[in-house]
Amino acid sequence: MRRAVAILVLAAGTAFAALAGAPAAAVAVAALTALAILLLLWRPLAGHEPVASSGEQGIADVSAPIEAISDPVLIVGGTRIRQANEAARKLFGEHVVGEDVRVAIRHPAATDRLTGRPALADSSPIELAGIGGRDNRWQMHVADLPGDRALVHLVDRSEGHAAERMRVDFVANASHELRTPLAAILGYVETLDGDAAIGDPATRKRFLRIIHDEAWRMQRLVEDLMSLSRIEAEKFRAPETAVDLAALIREVHAVIRDAADPRSRDVACEVEEDLPLVAGDRAQLSQLLHNLVGNAMKYGRPGTPVMIRAGRGPGSMIRLSVEDKGEGIAPEHLPRLTERFYRVAPSRSRSLGGTGLGLAIVKHIVERHRGRLDIRSTPGEGTIVNALLPSAPLSSNRNAPVTGAA
Repeated sequence: MRRAVAILVLAAGTAFAALAGAPAAAVAVAALTALAILLLLWRPLAGHEPVASSGEQGIADVSAPIEAISDPVLIVGGTRIRQANEAARKLFGEHVVGEDVRVAIRHPAATDRLTGRPALADSSPIELAGIGGRDNRWQMHVADLPGDRALVHLVDRSEGHAAERMRVDFVANASHELRTPLAAILGYVETLDGDAAIGDPATRKRFLRIIHDEAWRMQRLVEDLMSLSRIEAEKFRAPETAVDLAALIREVHAVIRDAADPRSRDVACEVEEDLPLVAGDRAQLSQLLHNLVGNAMKYGRPGTPVMIRAGRGPGSMIRLSVEDKGEGIAPEHLPRLTERFYRVAPSRSRSLGGTGLGLAIVKHIVERHRGRLDIRSTPGEGTIVNALLPSAPLSSNRNAPVTGAA
């Protein structure tokens, strides 16, 4: 409209100048000026370029942003998936774009929400299980977009779900492990409280021995639980003290050798000369050694050696290993050995006084020391547990106070 008005005004001004008897040169200049202004006005006005339709503009606007999101994101139009970012294509497959949403996301609540059933069309997140793996858990958030479209955002909750499941299992297992000796103690106390047991010293002594053993088992379990809790509380703070691992191994070996256990005579150690110091927590490393050697003594065959070795490992790491010659462990059990309360043979472990927390404590100690734990076993031949621990800095090896044997 403004262009038409400008054209009329310029034409009228040029005609008026010609009729008024203005010189021909002046009329020509006015005409050229009018033509130049007309050409400038004919260019599109800023901010008024042709625009795409609302639907096309909406798709173009979300294409780049969703690719910048690390979580899987889908754009659904009707019942079809119109767009998917890289994370979504990796989760569902490259073929997901153009696929029916009911086929891509096989979940009743998700299908009902995305196909627009009014009764279920709300903004609350939807929990999905099994997408991308049997144990995977996702939380689906849906936001409506213009043009009968929806933005689907999937948030991975697998780690939180696994942590919650571990917590529930831990509480259940700890309760069971404490309840079993407690029930035995209460049962034998009630029996001793009866008149029949008073006149039989041998029975009374046997019952008291069982009560003592069960109470001692409970005490060891509580101590292991408290120890595990302390190690986990410190796991983000790497130890920095320089520890003489060679001296610590010899000290632990001497303590075990002087114990009353008949298997203590089978324990031997081999330590490499001039072994560098280890950056560690001496008390925790001592606990690690006692747990590993204790397991090897329990599950190794009587009369066979239990070897403690220490030497240089790959890079700047120090390798600590404990080897036994026992029945060995089947391969399917190896990945779960460091789980809390996991036992290959529960009845045998309990009869030998195990709490089911020894290797879990070892794993957390190694993790706190920023090391690596490796368990290898051959059925019928034995088991070897390797712990790779970082050496202390050279300055610590040369100058810093060393925590060695007492």
